[in-house]
Amino acid sequence: AIKGRRADLFLTSKVSGADHSAQHIQQALDSALKSLGTDYIDLYQLHSPQPKWPIQETMSHLLQHRDAGKIRYIGVSNFSPDQIAEATKHGPVHSSQPRYSMLFRDEGQTSLPFCLKNGIGVMAFSPMAKGLLSGQYKPGHVFPPDDERHSWPFFQGEEFARIYAFTEKLKVWAADHGRDLSQLAIAWTLAHPAVTTSIVGARTPEQSRHNARAGDWQLTPRDLREIDELQGSLRLSFRS
Repeated sequence: AIKGRRADLFLTSKVSGADHSAQHIQQALDSALKSLGTDYIDLYQLHSPQPKWPIQETMSHLLQHRDAGKIRYIGVSNFSPDQIAEATKHGPVHSSQPRYSMLFRDEGQTSLPFCLKNGIGVMAFSPMAKGLLSGQYKPGHVFPPDDERHSWPFFQGEEFARIYAFTEKLKVWAADHGRDLSQLAIAWTLAHPAVTTSIVGARTPEQSRHNARAGDWQLTPRDLREIDELQGSLRLSFRS
């Protein structure tokens, strides 16, 4: 997919959240470069905070790889505003990757305003909330045991019934605007001024093209108010 087109692409990757040692970062980066057939990655991210390895040391390792030309920009994922601020004391942080969607809005009150204020790009992940906003699943759906959603409470019982009722209303709203629910879910995340891009999975080339078309749908303030009215007080959170 990238052979012969490297200069036209912006590649991002991550180092595992389990190990931020100098040795592991180097091994992971070299492995990614080899697998991708390139000599640099545009944006290299820390998957999640790891207090076992002081952030100043981790940033120092990443800056060494940047100075060596193996990466160009540094990003973080699942970092709180305080954790991002601490990382920026030891080097530039260009992007943050938080969970953010119409249903899971916590980061819209915390890390997104922080990133907007500090000029840090936001790559929102899970805009369709692991399929809750895809419109593909109905109450009673059973996921296979090896699917993490098999025991996810948001896909079960009364909680999922509430979510499903909301998404059925959203389907109608999206259709009235010539779109579908998945494109609406993506466009909603992109409507936040802090969000630079939305990370969306796809199983087929057509799904990928379909999802990408959500990028040219700019929701208006009125659109956002109408969606809020449909959603009411329905908000989900991973926080205790």
